[in-house]
Amino acid sequence: MQNGDDFIVIRAEEDGVNVMGLTRGKDTRFHHLEKLDGGEVLIAQFTEHTSAIKVRGNAIIQTSYGEMKAGSKED
Repeated sequence: MQNGDDFIVIRAEEDGVNVMGLTRGKDTRFHHLEKLDGGEVLIAQFTEHTSAIKVRGNAIIQTSYGEMKAGSKED
Protein backbone atom coordinates (compact mmCIF):
# COMPACT_ATOMS: atom_id res chain seq x y z
CA MET A 1 0.00 0.00 0.00
CA GLN A 2 1.26 3.44 -0.91
CA ASN A 3 0.44 6.69 0.90
CA GLY A 4 -3.03 7.89 -0.01
CA ASP A 5 -4.31 4.49 -1.16
CA ASP A 6 -6.41 3.84 1.93
CA PHE A 7 -9.05 5.99 3.61
CA ILE A 8 -10.31 6.06 7.17
CA VAL A 9 -13.79 7.24 8.14
CA ILE A 10 -14.38 9.01 11.45
CA ARG A 11 -17.96 9.56 12.66
CA ALA A 12 -18.44 11.79 15.71
CA GLU A 13 -20.77 10.37 18.34
CA GLU A 14 -20.86 13.68 20.26
CA ASP A 15 -20.14 17.36 19.72
CA GLY A 16 -16.52 18.49 20.01
CA VAL A 17 -14.62 15.45 18.67
CA ASN A 18 -11.08 16.50 17.67
CA VAL A 19 -9.25 14.89 14.76
CA MET A 20 -5.57 15.83 14.53
CA GLY A 21 -3.13 15.14 11.72
CA LEU A 22 0.50 14.58 12.70
CA THR A 23 3.49 15.18 10.43
CA ARG A 24 6.19 12.88 9.12
CA GLY A 25 9.89 13.57 9.54
CA LYS A 26 12.42 13.96 12.34
CA ASP A 27 9.95 15.79 14.61
CA THR A 28 6.33 14.70 14.89
CA ARG A 29 4.06 17.77 15.07
CA PHE A 30 0.40 18.59 14.74
CA HIS A 31 -0.28 20.11 11.33
CA HIS A 32 -4.06 19.99 11.02
CA LEU A 33 -7.04 19.99 13.38
CA GLU A 34 -10.71 19.37 12.64
CA LYS A 35 -13.49 19.65 15.21
CA LEU A 36 -16.57 17.51 14.52
CA ASP A 37 -20.06 17.75 15.96
CA GLY A 38 -22.23 14.72 16.69
CA GLY A 39 -23.18 12.87 13.52
CA GLU A 40 -20.56 14.58 11.34
CA VAL A 41 -18.28 12.35 9.28
CA LEU A 42 -14.69 13.01 8.20
CA ILE A 43 -13.01 10.91 5.52
CA ALA A 44 -9.23 11.10 5.85
CA GLN A 45 -6.12 9.48 4.42
CA PHE A 46 -2.42 9.29 5.10
CA THR A 47 -0.23 11.41 2.81
CA GLU A 48 3.41 12.30 2.34
CA HIS A 49 2.87 14.89 5.11
CA THR A 50 0.55 12.95 7.43
CA SER A 51 1.97 9.92 9.24
CA ALA A 52 -0.59 9.62 12.05
CA ILE A 53 -4.11 10.70 12.91
CA LYS A 54 -5.21 11.24 16.52
CA VAL A 55 -8.89 11.21 17.53
CA ARG A 56 -10.04 12.71 20.84
CA GLY A 57 -13.67 12.26 21.91
CA ASN A 58 -16.39 9.70 21.31
CA ALA A 59 -16.21 8.58 17.70
CA ILE A 60 -16.47 5.52 15.49
CA ILE A 61 -13.40 4.94 13.31
CA GLN A 62 -13.64 2.65 10.28
CA THR A 63 -10.58 1.41 8.41
CA SER A 64 -9.80 -1.45 6.07
CA TYR A 65 -8.55 -3.24 9.21
CA GLY A 66 -11.89 -2.98 11.03
CA GLU A 67 -13.98 -0.65 13.16
CA MET A 68 -13.13 0.76 16.59
CA LYS A 69 -14.49 3.28 19.07
CA ALA A 70 -12.50 6.23 20.32
CA GLY A 71 -13.20 7.78 23.69
CA SER A 72 -15.21 4.90 25.10
CA LYS A 73 -14.45 3.71 28.59
CA GLU A 74 -15.19 0.07 27.72
CA ASP A 75 -12.76 -2.61 28.95
